[in-house]
Amino acid sequence: MAGRRVVSKWIESIASELSGVAERPRREAELLLMAYLQRDQIWLITHPDTEIEEDTKLIEWIRRRKANEPLEYITNSVSFYSEIFHIEPGVLIPRPETELLIDEVLSCADSNRETTIAEVGTGSGVISIVLARHLPKARIIAVDISSTALEVARKNITEFGLEERIELRHGNLLDPVEEKIDILVSNPPYIARNAVLESNLDYEPDEALFGGEAGNEIIIRLIDTVLDRDIDCFACEMGYDQKEGIVKYLEKERGRSLRFYKDLAGFDRGFVLKKKGKR
Repeated sequence: MAGRRVVSKWIESIASELSGVAERPRREAELLLMAYLQRDQIWLITHPDTEIEEDTKLIEWIRRRKANEPLEYITNSVSFYSEIFHIEPGVLIPRPETELLIDEVLSCADSNRETTIAEVGTGSGVISIVLARHLPKARIIAVDISSTALEVARKNITEFGLEERIELRHGNLLDPVEEKIDILVSNPPYIARNAVLESNLDYEPDEALFGGEAGNEIIIRLIDTVLDRDIDCFACEMGYDQKEGIVKYLEKERGRSLRFYKDLAGFDRGFVLKKKGKR
């Protein structure tokens, strides 16, 4: 892969290099080259014969991806809910299924009413940012135990001009939030400690993945907090095999409605716990 070659040949060459790693090697080759050139898809399509000089940065990016490092960490960008966000190693990469969690929160919220929303485990801040953009009267408190995550979230919040709408706080679960909360949202760690992970997950932070020995311990703690603090609505992502345990834990709770939702693959992916009679 030495010297100069045109865009179309670079795409072919990178796709060939990634064929044993990526599910869609050509698409990843395009995304990697777009990030490297700081160009968009239209430019790539309309400039197939433009010559590009090889340099050490591009070769290093390809090497990192071949080693199963997520493309998002290499390019420092991730697409989520039709927007592009900054991401860095040490912070969980938002997944497409988490977009469904946002839709569930929006179904709980009244966009015409002032609402206080807390997000536990904000990571890169993408959930809070999307919610703030859809709920103009909402005040959002975004919490994370990771200082690295909070710095990345701060970059994204500033990029979207939402510093006045989203407040970042450092701490565990809802410990740093004393205010009355209307809605709690979380995509918490929910993988069991002994679970075998895909190789690309080796690059992501353990504290954002593992929820305890069984995996649902943090979810249960959040449910307890919701009940203790009488929070109107709790929307939470979970593991595909955790529905039964949550149903059993809440079987004697009569003042709440519990509804589960599935992801696009048909797996149980999350739940909404609401006070009866609430929207």
